[in-house]
Amino acid sequence: MNETDQNSREVELRRRRLKFRAWHRGTREMDFILGRFADAALADLDEPAIAALEALMEVPDPDLFAWVTGQSPAPAHYDTPVFRRLCDFHRHGRGVSAR
Repeated sequence: MNETDQNSREVELRRRRLKFRAWHRGTREMDFILGRFADAALADLDEPAIAALEALMEVPDPDLFAWVTGQSPAPAHYDTPVFRRLCDFHRHGRGVSAR
């Protein structure tokens, strides 16, 4: 297996893990927000965006929920293009409706 194939496999494994983690957060609201976003966006994310989403997955649900819903501002190091894309996705009503 060459290096490109190995890298592609690793990226795909990271995407699968992120999708699982997005749907299994612990709070139903964040499951819907992150899970639906992962379903819609993960296939299009490059490695830096995947890393940014992985960092967001480490944030506790109450904090992330407050940032995404605009109840409080996100710290600058989390205010990435992928975070803004997640917020836009949620604002357009695709993050919380029933599955």
